[in-house]
Amino acid sequence: MRIDPENRAVQGLSTFLEFVVLNILFLLCCIPIVTIGAATSALFEVTRRFSDEESGRPVRDFLPAFARNFLPATGLSLILLTAAVAVAFSGLFWLSSPEPLFTGLAVLGFAAAAYAVAAFLHAMGLVAAYRASFRQTLKNALLLPAAEPLRTLVLLVIPVTVLCLVIVFPPTIFLVATIGFSVGAYGCAFLFRSVHRRRSGTAA
Repeated sequence: MRIDPENRAVQGLSTFLEFVVLNILFLLCCIPIVTIGAATSALFEVTRRFSDEESGRPVRDFLPAFARNFLPATGLSLILLTAAVAVAFSGLFWLSSPEPLFTGLAVLGFAAAAYAVAAFLHAMGLVAAYRASFRQTLKNALLLPAAEPLRTLVLLVIPVTVLCLVIVFPPTIFLVATIGFSVGAYGCAFLFRSVHRRRSGTAA
């Protein structure tokens, strides 16, 4: 019996397995923590390319993209994620006080943390798509959440939904570990493409 590689079912299974391997590769590259930015930008780059009429090979292209994006993505992630953690921690600190004023400050802290995370995601998307200077990429990443609030909200909803599913229904962690990040990045690729097309004068 011969298996036709052009068969749609075979192609679908091949794509599924490729995304599983890509997801595992991404998680392995995130283990050192400091490499989260490089791994995220590489994941966005290969899934963006794949979203363009399924061009490129995500698994084969991931490590070259990881190496290529390492320096800018790592620098940007250290700035933006450190800021996110700092303001989130300050929010938790203010939340421990019963005073209404401090509660308001806590809300502002959490909002600032969400904005910083959104800027991080945009920064990784920009590194994946463009070869701009570090300063320009950081500036664009900080501006895009305010310029594209609805698309940025969807961009944030994807990881938040995954996290909530894992907390509420722990067995879903298996799906997250196998296809959660790669499929989520594939969905983000269409959002990034739309944002960059609309803001090409800003994000170039």
